[in-house]
Amino acid sequence: MKIINDALINNLAEEAKISPRLRKNYNFHQSLSDKCHRFLNAMEPGTFIPVHHHPTKDETVVILKGKVKVSTYNDEGQVMESCILSHEEGRYGADIPKNVWHDVECLEPSVLFECKEGPFVEHEVEGILDIK
Repeated sequence: MKIINDALINNLAEEAKISPRLRKNYNFHQSLSDKCHRFLNAMEPGTFIPVHHHPTKDETVVILKGKVKVSTYNDEGQVMESCILSHEEGRYGADIPKNVWHDVECLEPSVLFECKEGPFVEHEVEGILDIK
């Protein structure tokens, strides 16, 4: 059993600070080919997960620490909806349906729990305007 506790979250956050991407993942799944991907994603301000979608996969993100902005877009690149995820503001997560363009912007040091169907495939980015 792997326990998600302060030590794990804080160590991962420290690794994100020194990463060139300002992000660091901790995978609970064993392989990129696994049918279910579950992982922690530590992020520092100045980084974001760019606009992408998963044509056949739903995705759920839950904030464990910090504050992030999640936005969804239509096929023309227009923002459809934005939400700040933050414990302090009472918004703890977002469930993003398959084939919905979305991004995540880090607003303060944050750790997310993410879950989506595997196997891993590169994010599909073609078909939407380059917005960021």
